[in-house]
Amino acid sequence: MTQKSTAHKQGGLRELAATAICGNDITSSCLYVSALSILYAGRWAPLSLLIVIGVLYLYRSIYSEVVGALPLNGGAYNALLNTTSKFRASLAACLTILSYMATAVLSANEAMHYALNFLPGFPIIPATIGLLFVFMLITIRGLTESSRVAIVIFITHLLSLVVLIFVCVRYVMLHGLSTLISNMQTPHEGGLVVALFFGFSAAMLGISGFESSANFVEEQAEGVFPKTLRNMWIAVSVFNPSIALLALALVPINQVSQHEEALLAHMGNVAGGTWLSSLISIDATLVLSGAVLTSFVGVTGLIRRMTLDRCLPQFFLKKNSWGTSHNIIIAFFILTVSILLLTKGELTALAGVYTISFLAVMALFGLGNILLKVKRASLPRPSKASWPAVIIGIAAVIVGLLGNIIMNPQYWTVFLEYFIPAMLVVSIMLGRIAILNAALYMVRIASTSFGKFTGNIPQIILAKIKEIHSQQIVFFTRGDNLPNLNNVMLYVRRNEHTNRIKIVTVVKDDNEVPPNLKKNLEMLDQAYPEIDIEFLVIKGTFGPKLINDLSQKWSIPANLMFIGSPGDHFIYGLADLGGVRLII
Repeated sequence: MTQKSTAHKQGGLRELAATAICGNDITSSCLYVSALSILYAGRWAPLSLLIVIGVLYLYRSIYSEVVGALPLNGGAYNALLNTTSKFRASLAACLTILSYMATAVLSANEAMHYALNFLPGFPIIPATIGLLFVFMLITIRGLTESSRVAIVIFITHLLSLVVLIFVCVRYVMLHGLSTLISNMQTPHEGGLVVALFFGFSAAMLGISGFESSANFVEEQAEGVFPKTLRNMWIAVSVFNPSIALLALALVPINQVSQHEEALLAHMGNVAGGTWLSSLISIDATLVLSGAVLTSFVGVTGLIRRMTLDRCLPQFFLKKNSWGTSHNIIIAFFILTVSILLLTKGELTALAGVYTISFLAVMALFGLGNILLKVKRASLPRPSKASWPAVIIGIAAVIVGLLGNIIMNPQYWTVFLEYFIPAMLVVSIMLGRIAILNAALYMVRIASTSFGKFTGNIPQIILAKIKEIHSQQIVFFTRGDNLPNLNNVMLYVRRNEHTNRIKIVTVVKDDNEVPPNLKKNLEMLDQAYPEIDIEFLVIKGTFGPKLINDLSQKWSIPANLMFIGSPGDHFIYGLADLGGVRLII
């Protein structure tokens, strides 16, 4: 593994705060993953969970390489955006948004169900909406406020799990291993291979939340991101197999299904009595609430990045006095409440959306790593994942995805019911020029017969098309290679809604201008008559200051400025350049 630093970032969330935000989601999985793995794998549940830990270890290096090379918010979306087309990147983004949506609704609802154990009698749906509203307000106040809440929840959760494990171990030492021995002698109907296949597939849900850190990496201090991955992996490695093993030592396998929704609380009741059961119920309420916070923070970073890339309406970019994108947060709150009300709180089917979208995002992130290795090989990165690690990791996730679909075939249908509308919205935004042109064509046909009824509609449509196309973009080039410049034009035509592009070369002296650059651009100007190419030579040094100055001078966001993949000599990271994108 090679080490090389390319970032010079100052400030941001420290290790504990960043780990707490994403850690609440992944560590909340121990509340349900032990029961799931035992139901599907029986006595082999701890082994299934250990295999998942191995897969997660591989994904640590996969995520570290991609985010180290592309340290921008967006996760799988960002990885694919800088290595392939915007449409394919949007596919990953829709899956991630669905995963966050399902996580927020399911976690909030389940938290309120746990709260019934110590606060009986209050209505679940209004309480769930209230919880979502509270975390909407916390997120609007900013990451500093969010991180404080997350830290309290995270530490409380870890201490509660430690207490549970200690009391359960003490109980087993006092009462013997008879239950564990009996469970270990209970054969699985399908044999070892079937048990491990379905147990592993179910246990893969125990690592949801691992992808969240990549969606707010820009808000983290330098060097924190890989530490969050390490910390999440350690937490999952310690707690998930331990709790599953203790569950087998305390609860007969044939009784696990009776306590599937609250297995840990039942373990606490068996080993320590009512006080421990109540403690675990309170802890479950808190940490599941923390998973709601993770969803709000993660989706905010992702949707803001998509909006900057013109995949979503620009009103999402508006910020408040706290510096947060409140329109995104409020829209996500409305979406989650709408889902809750439409399903009337019957959220079993929503588990399919959560399962498939999360595992698909993990697989696509692995694909992004492969594309980064192949298409952006010269891009500096702090670490590299080996090819075997990437291939094995992706294959394992796909196996887990297929296993969950086989176990619950209805998940696929429910998933499509949510995924297709989500992709339709993004597709409309990405294809809005084609849609407007089609509308213009239809209006013009209609005007030949009903001219007075169409009025100035054609002019309105044309004005809208012109407005969308008016956003200029920039490509910085160091050379005059015609195939590379042609690839730039092809990418712009296929992925960006613009007919104006600045081709800029930055030099310290006029004699450094590539000799054939102007002539090649004139050729491309003729080859692409629909795109206005403006060639500029700027004297200076290419870096963050120049990017920022030109962005303000031309009113062009940095993420609409493109470069080719820099080599090892480049002293800046992409985060320092304000989100400049790679397209060749």
